[in-house]
Amino acid sequence: MDALPAVLGAAALLLLLLLTARLLLARRNSSPRTAPLSLLVVAGSDSDKMSEDKIRTFEQKRAETFSNSQFTLNRIPRCREVCQSWSSSVLTTLYSILYSFPLTFRLKPDLILCNGPGTCVPICISALLLEILALKKVIIVYVESICRVETLSLSGKILYYFSDYFIVQWPALKEKYPKSIYLGRIV
Repeated sequence: MDALPAVLGAAALLLLLLLTARLLLARRNSSPRTAPLSLLVVAGSDSDKMSEDKIRTFEQKRAETFSNSQFTLNRIPRCREVCQSWSSSVLTTLYSILYSFPLTFRLKPDLILCNGPGTCVPICISALLLEILALKKVIIVYVESICRVETLSLSGKILYYFSDYFIVQWPALKEKYPKSIYLGRIV
């Protein structure tokens, strides 16, 4: 029973992120669009089975309403394991970045939504490379974890400078990071 609030919170966060993505993409393109939108959501680490199950259930229900809806789940190697030394994490981060490039180039997302796992950094770096190479502009929306009340996570500290929208859930973070958007508690 203790896991139920966490599951409901994760589902609510995923739904809010998807609705935010739809709103941002609608604002971005005021002209009619013929190609389908591509959304890449980075949700949890590669060992996060609960997020994977929630996404699969959500997308299967969505496919019942929208028959042309498509989704895939991909696993990205972690940049750093819990308690892994910082020096050895350089190699695992480079591996994760190299692993992310082909996926991002193949998907060419219009928007990336991420909520903090270190895995989102290599994906966002890959998306920035798409823009540098003039292949595609990708909107990056980063949502800092609700448990980050006074300081940013390492992912947040990195992506604060590269994201198009940086969302925080506590007013103290908005005060410290003026580029951020304070929405209050999302979960």
